[in-house]
Amino acid sequence: MFCLFCKHTDTEVIETRLSEDGSTIRRRRQCPKCQKRFTTYEKIEELPILVIKRDGRRERFDRDKLRKGILKASEKTLISADQVEKIISEVESELKQEDSTELESHKIGTMVAKKLKSLDKIAYIRFASVFRRFVDVEDFEKEIKKLS
Repeated sequence: MFCLFCKHTDTEVIETRLSEDGSTIRRRRQCPKCQKRFTTYEKIEELPILVIKRDGRRERFDRDKLRKGILKASEKTLISADQVEKIISEVESELKQEDSTELESHKIGTMVAKKLKSLDKIAYIRFASVFRRFVDVEDFEKEIKKLS
């Protein structure tokens, strides 16, 4: 690693720390020539998760988009922001363990719905109604009967 200040081609690592989740290594470095210190981060390069939409389009998995959907479904329920973040992290972790980096949106919706179902039935019904595209009252009634 070259020095950011004097461009010397060799620097020394004086301290190494692992992040809490183990995904990043923080290194403090010092240049033997100018004695200045700086920090570098080493992170695993991950392949992006691509979501295959109903119409066949592909787009990158977006935590924020998933967060908005879950928050909308869980409005005025007892689901906390921490629980929402936990759902998102668990889903993303499960997606990364899949054999493929391209997954159908329906699979992601099913994963989220299952997690919401165990936390709050109202949030589950709201989420399911959007991702399963409920058309009429009968669709809601069928899903509510399944919960009973």
